[in-house]
Amino acid sequence: MNATEAVTFSDLSRNPKSVAERAARLGLLRVTHRDGPDLYLTAADREEQRDASLTTASRIFLALMKHDPSARALLLAMPDVFPWVRHLSTEEVRAFTVELVGALSNAAELDLDTNAQEVITGWRATARIKADRTEHEKALRPTTGDFGEVRATPPGPVEHAATP
Repeated sequence: MNATEAVTFSDLSRNPKSVAERAARLGLLRVTHRDGPDLYLTAADREEQRDASLTTASRIFLALMKHDPSARALLLAMPDVFPWVRHLSTEEVRAFTVELVGALSNAAELDLDTNAQEVITGWRATARIKADRTEHEKALRPTTGDFGEVRATPPGPVEHAATP
């Protein structure tokens, strides 16, 4: 797949057969949409193969954790995949690993695709705070008082920090 291959939503509307043939030839085609999020056009069997691959990987990770409760192999791999975990304690890396494997399982088994990225984003935010000594010390201080109205954030990745 060429990451730059795209058509407009208007192109799809005007010439669906040509766009569908192009998507079939490329395997995946981005459809840009001025009034909404971009879409991908792909063959159903290709997406089903991706789902099967994710399910298999998820089940392997769950089996590794089942047969090795310490999750040693996964814990050893985490710094290679997520270099920022060096700012987390051993217990936090383990908690992140367990939470991420669960989220990947949910993505594979329940089509909950956003959870894994939310887990990664949250733990990365925790590592970011812990990496900055001043911010970390500030985060550990007790708070008091009313911090005002809570406003909804725009849609996008959720940033949440785990309790230090």
